[in-house]
Amino acid sequence: MISAGRIMAVMIKEFVQLTRDRLTYAMILAVPIVQLLLFGYAINNDPRHLPAIVLDQDRSAFSRSALSALANTGYFRFVGEAASPRELDAALESGRAQFAITVPADFSRRVVRGDDAQVLIEADASDPTTVGGAVGAATGLPAQALAHDLKGALASRAGGAPFEIVVHRRYNPENVTAYNIVPGLLGIVLSMTLVMMTALALTRERERGTMETLLSTPVRPLEVMIGKLAPYVGIGLIQTAIILVLAKLLFGVPFMGGWAALSIGVVLFIVGSLSLGFFFSTLARSQLQAMQMSVFYLLPSLLLSGFMFPFRGMPGWAQAIGEAIPVTHFLRIVRGALLKGVGIEATWPSLLALTAFVAAMTALAMSRYRTTLD
Repeated sequence: MISAGRIMAVMIKEFVQLTRDRLTYAMILAVPIVQLLLFGYAINNDPRHLPAIVLDQDRSAFSRSALSALANTGYFRFVGEAASPRELDAALESGRAQFAITVPADFSRRVVRGDDAQVLIEADASDPTTVGGAVGAATGLPAQALAHDLKGALASRAGGAPFEIVVHRRYNPENVTAYNIVPGLLGIVLSMTLVMMTALALTRERERGTMETLLSTPVRPLEVMIGKLAPYVGIGLIQTAIILVLAKLLFGVPFMGGWAALSIGVVLFIVGSLSLGFFFSTLARSQLQAMQMSVFYLLPSLLLSGFMFPFRGMPGWAQAIGEAIPVTHFLRIVRGALLKGVGIEATWPSLLALTAFVAAMTALAMSRYRTTLD
């Protein structure tokens, strides 16, 4: 006969065991809270206040009114004024600006004459979701933007659209989502496999006792780390090659160049991910804990790096967290190299961030491993 007392005893034992495993207990409480906060506050598919740089060659009351109308939509935030088209290109390539706006020198003259005046908006469309709302808001502006300026003899011009917004979507003119998602998958796949594989493999050795045999040898901690992680570097490079080849063959992702920046970024990211996995293995007491820590790292990497949702659509605090995640910088390097063809000169901030990540993770892993040795 089933005994309620025995069932209760097993339940109490299980609750006690759960409270002893502090990491699992923390994950049970933390994961739903983190997901709620991220999805509720940080995720936004209609980003506003996107950085824009302006080249106003007309410098007239009409051009100022047109630019003010763009700013009043809430989608554009002017972060600088360029002196030449080359500066506009540099701002888009480096990611400093999402939009480059050009007002031609004959803008006001064409408005007065009713002669097809135009304002050019060049959008960094490598992520189509980011620019969609802003482009839609801009195309509806001309009918009202100059309403207060076209008076008297020019009042007849206010009846229609006195100028036209011309939009050029650069780097992804056809708004193909795969061009943005597939290169981003490289960072997610490498994080998911390398961090988890390394953490699980080293924790498994500790559980089986083979790590104790290794600790009894004269091998130094750094030598152990290099020897154990070197094979996984090769695995990461093979994964990278497979993903890039399939991205080209199956999805037609353009390879515009930037191979030097891409190569350095891939190596730094692989080494950093493996060092992070090594660090997790020094903290975990079991393979379950190693997997839990890996999953907890992957959650913000998916949501706050700009892979699934527009990075600039997140609030400031979420962007600050995202800047601390290595996947964010790796995605900028990969997308910049493949879609824009930019090199080290445009991606050096992200390369520097990955270098700092590798140094920090290596130092932490070595510190923890020495503690384990002692």
